[in-house]
Amino acid sequence: MTSVSQVLLKKGSDVWQVSPDTTLRAALKLMTQKKIGAVMVCQGEKVVGIFSERDFARTAADEENLALNIRVDELMTDVVFYVDPTKSTDDCMALMTEKHVRHLPVIQKGQLVGLISIGDVVKEIITEKDISIHSLENYILGRDYNQ
Repeated sequence: MTSVSQVLLKKGSDVWQVSPDTTLRAALKLMTQKKIGAVMVCQGEKVVGIFSERDFARTAADEENLALNIRVDELMTDVVFYVDPTKSTDDCMALMTEKHVRHLPVIQKGQLVGLISIGDVVKEIITEKDISIHSLENYILGRDYNQ
């Protein structure tokens, strides 16, 4: 089973973040430039929220005259679910499904060390399943199943 720390080793541990007073326009611009679906909202070293495409879409649907200079802390999700690096991708999938979230910050000893997306988790789970299927096929067919 793949751990969160193994996923971060493959994908990298870059986490893009903004401060609570960052404007909506600046946050969206960063997300567009980095081709990401969410940014962490941090006050210094402390995670105070997460702002995602979903937060923007929900606000835009509700606000008739949404100003792009509004502060991101007025739109962000302030209840942030997170995982530590020892958790498995299965643990992440279960938490993401239960809480209806697409991104999980990775916190180790109180420090933000990465961000896992639903895409990262699905990719790893599919890879694990493909390896298992290949090994079982080789075993059934009498081939070297260590390949």
